[in-house]
Amino acid sequence: MYNSSTHSSLPFLTTQFDGIGGTIKTCEEDFLVEELPLYTPCGSGTHIYAQIEKKGISTMDTLAKIANVLQITRKEIGYAGLKDARAVTRQWISIEHINPERLLSLHIPNIKIIQIARHGNKIKLGHLAGNRFVIRLREVNLPLKQAVEVAENVMSVLIRRGVPGYFGVQRFGYRGDTHLLGEAVSKGKINEFVDLFLGQPKEEDSATLVAARAFYEKGDYKKAYDAWPYPFADQRRALKTLITSKSSKEKAYKSIDKHLKSFFVSAYQSALFNQVLAARMPDIDKLLVGEMAYKHINGACFRVEDAILEQPRCDAFEISPTGPLLGFRMTRLIGPAGDIENPVLDLAGLKNRDFRQMRQYDAKGGRRPLRFQPHHTKVTTGQDKLGPYIELQFELDSGCYATSLIREISKKNL
Repeated sequence: MYNSSTHSSLPFLTTQFDGIGGTIKTCEEDFLVEELPLYTPCGSGTHIYAQIEKKGISTMDTLAKIANVLQITRKEIGYAGLKDARAVTRQWISIEHINPERLLSLHIPNIKIIQIARHGNKIKLGHLAGNRFVIRLREVNLPLKQAVEVAENVMSVLIRRGVPGYFGVQRFGYRGDTHLLGEAVSKGKINEFVDLFLGQPKEEDSATLVAARAFYEKGDYKKAYDAWPYPFADQRRALKTLITSKSSKEKAYKSIDKHLKSFFVSAYQSALFNQVLAARMPDIDKLLVGEMAYKHINGACFRVEDAILEQPRCDAFEISPTGPLLGFRMTRLIGPAGDIENPVLDLAGLKNRDFRQMRQYDAKGGRRPLRFQPHHTKVTTGQDKLGPYIELQFELDSGCYATSLIREISKKNL
């Protein structure tokens, strides 16, 4: 099954170029992200839109802090997407019936309000056209001038052929097991899920979490509960349920937040997609008979019956081959395309009951393009108190991982 080592071996597209290496996120300022809204606020309405800038803090923690200061619930704040914690990011939030002056007067460390506007509806998850990135690569393994030349050559290929649309390694958690948890949820393997969620210590865990997981492995749920830090609310809740329910793993499973389990199922879908994409490499810009092609203009898909006829549209980046997001709405491929994809899906061993289970966690399934195209790209160099760097500027559509692009330039997982 897919794991962290599998991710590190995912094939590259631009194998004709050596990587420039490098590190990202040496400091928060090395990773700048700005949301590109799906629409512009109209200037009137009961919802106040605020563009916020945060530094070194996650989106959910940011929303919690704002809600606490304003004395409202977190659910009253609308947002379009989650942004990196170790970065400087700008994104839009919305709050209904709030005095704009209250927002402008907020003083929260590492969070500031850039501008406000009015609109008629709440910002919802997915109300996002894309993101603009400014990312600095430090400690590259080539002289800066040569590194820029390599980066520009790689970028030109990616613009023409597309970036492999792998889900980033961050999708699978610091332990690299979120997809395994998602597989257990999808297949109704409750005991397996609880054991992985609360036990099985790994070297990636901190000493505190190793101890907490080890206590669980020994069956000492009380000591495990005491050892888990307070921020791990779901783990603590599950352990408390085990203590009070005479070790019922089924009840412990039910106590865990449904949204968290939905995230795990999504990670499982992502791992299977990555496996299919790896099997299609490097021909991510070549159509095959029997596949479902993605229309970039509107997100619709259609069955490819004549690959030669449709290929010019693919060359123009109007359409792209797709990979699976497993679920009951996913269309299976046939013909040569299916010969590549279907063995990967068959190996997963999912049954109809599993698709029904996944549906409970909003994993309806569908198709996702195998590639994405970067826009407004630029490669420059610079130097500051931390030393010289390569700066990459580009824009990506919503749902595309910047790390997948940088991975092609650096030839390493970042």
